[in-house]
Amino acid sequence: MSTASSTFTAVLTGNPNCGKTTLFNALTGLRARVGNYAGVTVERKEGAMLGANAAHPVTLLDLPGTYSLSPQSLDEQIARDVLFQRLADVPEPSLVIVVVDASNLQRNLYYATQVIELGHPTFLALNMVDVARANGHEIDLESLSTALGVPVFPLVASENEGITELKEAVNRAASKPAGQKASGPATSGAESGLLAHSPAGLLADSLSEPRSFQELPENFGHEAQVIEEMLEKFFPHRERLASAEALLILSDDKVLNAQPDLYPAAIREAVTAARARLEAAGVDWRSAAIEARYARVFAIAQHVTTETVVEGENFSDRLDRILTHRVWGLLIFIGIMVTMFVSIFFFAQLPMDALDAGVGWLASHVSAALGQGDLQDLVANGIIKGVGAVVVFLPQICLLFMFISLLEDTGYMARAAFLMDRLMSRVGLHGKSFIPMLSSFACAIPGIMATRTIESPKDRLVTILIAPLMSCSARLPVYTVLIAATIGGGALRRGLTMTAMYLLGIVGALGMAWLFKRTLLKGEPPPLILELPPYKRPVLKVVLRHMWDRSKLFLRRAGTVILGINILLWFLVTYPKSPEVAQRYAQQRAMFESSAFVNDEQRKAHDEAADQLAKEESGELLRHSFAGRLGHAIEPVIRPLGFDWKIGIGIVASFAAREVFVSTMSVVYNVGEVDAKDSTATAGLAGVMQKERRADGTPVYTALTGITLMVFYVFAMQCVSTVAIVRRETNSWKWPAFQFAYMTGLAWVLALVCHLGGRLLGF
Repeated sequence: MSTASSTFTAVLTGNPNCGKTTLFNALTGLRARVGNYAGVTVERKEGAMLGANAAHPVTLLDLPGTYSLSPQSLDEQIARDVLFQRLADVPEPSLVIVVVDASNLQRNLYYATQVIELGHPTFLALNMVDVARANGHEIDLESLSTALGVPVFPLVASENEGITELKEAVNRAASKPAGQKASGPATSGAESGLLAHSPAGLLADSLSEPRSFQELPENFGHEAQVIEEMLEKFFPHRERLASAEALLILSDDKVLNAQPDLYPAAIREAVTAARARLEAAGVDWRSAAIEARYARVFAIAQHVTTETVVEGENFSDRLDRILTHRVWGLLIFIGIMVTMFVSIFFFAQLPMDALDAGVGWLASHVSAALGQGDLQDLVANGIIKGVGAVVVFLPQICLLFMFISLLEDTGYMARAAFLMDRLMSRVGLHGKSFIPMLSSFACAIPGIMATRTIESPKDRLVTILIAPLMSCSARLPVYTVLIAATIGGGALRRGLTMTAMYLLGIVGALGMAWLFKRTLLKGEPPPLILELPPYKRPVLKVVLRHMWDRSKLFLRRAGTVILGINILLWFLVTYPKSPEVAQRYAQQRAMFESSAFVNDEQRKAHDEAADQLAKEESGELLRHSFAGRLGHAIEPVIRPLGFDWKIGIGIVASFAAREVFVSTMSVVYNVGEVDAKDSTATAGLAGVMQKERRADGTPVYTALTGITLMVFYVFAMQCVSTVAIVRRETNSWKWPAFQFAYMTGLAWVLALVCHLGGRLLGF
């Protein structure tokens, strides 16, 4: 039972791709709170409506997109449960705003009529009327309002057209005393709420009951009436919903099977007996209500829509002939990906350099203020330089999220899923798996949560298992610093190297999906049924807001998880101290300081020797520290990959989060102590890594080492947060443990193959 609430709660619901989220953003000004519904991982998005009366505030709740009240996925189940008042932490809807795509009116009206029948005060937000008009569909708003019995508001949410009128109507509804009906301005009877009559003509007789949109077989209607009366008896607080709920549980066996504890045994037995009687009478209880609703929806759509001839194809169709072409479309998709990653390097360089300089400036001033000692070392090197080494990649993260947001906002993302369906079906994956996989480029966590839209449990589990193989934004700093340290050339070569790592993750994910679908999780994927939304101009404010919201998560992790790990890591690389080592090097430094030189050449040689002595001392102290001992302990495992014990420290530390590798290397190498007079020094961590040498004088970070380490990070799990979300999504520790084991093993084996293969080729 829903909790009582004094807040006016307006619920937005509708089909996927109807522009519901765009409308929600327009009504709330992009100021939304995002959390989860209690007990599940489905995202809950709500916000205060802008322009609401201060005395009557309005809270907007954006429900997941759904095609009907018969849920096929967890997302759709949540939408159904909110409307049926089954969630204790969600108040009863004060108003339901059903968002309908005007260019696909008939299909959208199926769900809209289901919602209207629930009896909640309802508005119909007819979105994308401009697209409908461009496609030759003129909709009579007054006739539609009369046929449905609810106010209709024409909108172009992406252009803010009609938003003011809808807000005014919501405010009027919020200010009315409880129990009065909502009203709106769409028809001549706007101020009085629902119209009391139907239009003359085709639907004059059939629409005399605006809250019922089906003409059911007599015996089916009788059985539904009996179940409705039982529901009213068992659930008196949901009496208004009983009629719609009776039709739902009678015609959809999934409703009873999915939630067997929701209904008492008497109702389940009554439903079973009713279905048996209908079958004996020759009535198909599964399709009777559906067919009746489609017939009424078709009649309504035909009556209210006037078709005009539009010469030639519309813009979306013309563009789709190219962008969804089996050859050109795929090449364009690859080109977009390459452009994205090259741009990330090219455009992010200046702001990254500025951030890097700012981190160095802050660290030097803090060092000067604190003076020598462990506190100075902790704050300057452990915290500022350690966290700063990750924050410096914020411009690249922003650009990545901006590109992904643009792809989503323009409607191209659905085309990418369509293009990839042919490839994905060959490895046994459903085409819908592509959207979660593509979302995992930003972060595996929302990607894994997006698998809830996949109906098949096996396909969903396979997608969860392979989603972390897509190179997320946390890998971006790792790739960037390794490419800068080991790969020469300009932005194009580095961008192509970055693209290769992302493609490697995609190929690896598809390969593992093929293996899982033929071994652990056998099954045929269902055919892809995917709606291609019309192309639309991206809204800059929405794109920037999305980019900033996702980037805030990156900064929040840098200021919490990475900060905590860096403080712990500083302790591990600093202690225990070795008095013997410190005394030995102090004596050698004293000898250097007492040396005299007569010319610049001797001074240069003296400075180089002093720098080398400082590096040797730092390395010796690190070797005796807790972190050094840990690195040496795992070195036998990673030595075959060409990694030394210092890299091992970074690998172990980054089990918490991949990007921690960068800050770990910054602490391990004490970044910031590079001689500013050395014109050959490259600023930042990459420059220090380039100078790192083994005992025999060979460089640690060669091109082969860099590529091998990137290959390891492409496939390694290295993310505690992802493990936790997989545990929540699968409700078991078995699958996250299996996922961690197979990804770690795969990373080690493929890194070994890369290293040995490179050695054989002479690298």
